[in-house]
Amino acid sequence: PGFCTGCPERPIFAALKIVQQELGEHQITGDIGCHLFAALPPFEIGGSTMGYGLGPASNSAFDAGGSKRAISIIGDGGFWHNGLACSIVNMVFNRSDSVAVIVDNYYSAATGGQDLPSSRASNPTKATNNPISAAVRGVGVKWVREIDRTYDVPRMCEVFREALTTDYGGPKVIIASSECMLNRQRREKPLRQEAIDAGTRVEVPRFGVDEDICTGDHACIRLSGCPSLSLRNLDDPLRDDPVAHIDQTCVGCGNCGEVAEAAALCPSFYRADIVHNPTGFERWRAGIASRLIGHLQGRRERKSLSFGGAG
Repeated sequence: PGFCTGCPERPIFAALKIVQQELGEHQITGDIGCHLFAALPPFEIGGSTMGYGLGPASNSAFDAGGSKRAISIIGDGGFWHNGLACSIVNMVFNRSDSVAVIVDNYYSAATGGQDLPSSRASNPTKATNNPISAAVRGVGVKWVREIDRTYDVPRMCEVFREALTTDYGGPKVIIASSECMLNRQRREKPLRQEAIDAGTRVEVPRFGVDEDICTGDHACIRLSGCPSLSLRNLDDPLRDDPVAHIDQTCVGCGNCGEVAEAAALCPSFYRADIVHNPTGFERWRAGIASRLIGHLQGRRERKSLSFGGAG
């Protein structure tokens, strides 16, 4: 088990792992929800879980003047279920110096994608669009940071560093928000296919790995853990180690490239936009580019050394 392909929670823990490599290990507690998968490889983040919404409350025992701040992970579902009263209010009341990370994926995703008070979608029978940030500020949290795109790993790292090193001594809350990829795909895929069938021009992002640049150290996999990011053996006698490879299950979230940039890994990731129903000009341009590339590759092959038939 693990995070789904494109899950917006994966970059949160990739960023936290990068920052811990810089600042050292911290006491981290988890909570009930999809984010609990961070306890498994490759992240191995979160040493305990007590109950739905009780992550920050259970971590209060470690908020006793240690050299490093305790970190708690809680989801938006756990926050509304129990966390606001039992965890966040507890942090404010006890003037906690710890950090709470609220993972906001717009739904109670682990149980099927049910709406929550903070869900963005309009619901005819429920009152949605109640911001988590307003709730935590309403109970007295002064230090609040909101990230509206968790895939921005450098930004995630920046906020984690700030929370763990700031001179501010009260409770610190990070709200990391991006929509659950499963729910997003359920909504967008039928609409995209409908547009393609109707002849509308549609771009679909995909990511890949340049095998000539990949060093084969697999650091990107250890910091990402994406199911679409695997290994491929090369037919090259000079390279024994398999290289990173992205398969066709990629949903184009871009986390792999963001992690590689934030951790200063090899620049082997690239983005390719697949164009459905291209315009006439795009077809013409693609034909010219294909012929030019074929010509240059042919010249390269003719200039390469050949050892065939050498005796």
